[in-house]
Amino acid sequence: MVTVPLMIGWWEIVIIAVVALILLGGKKIPEFMRGVGEGVRGFKDGLNGVKKDIQKDSDKEPENQ
Repeated sequence: MVTVPLMIGWWEIVIIAVVALILLGGKKIPEFMRGVGEGVRGFKDGLNGVKKDIQKDSDKEPENQ
């Protein structure tokens, strides 16, 4: 399986923005983006929590080599 890097150009961004404007309307876009931001923030907080737990657990383990 060949993987292709995701390369989005300016025209693709413009097309996505126009489609979002048509589908959601001008008033719902800020609400949608706020929800996306909260979701991303929650995801990052979850990742940071997992990293802290892993680091805490690795600090507790004695090294018996």
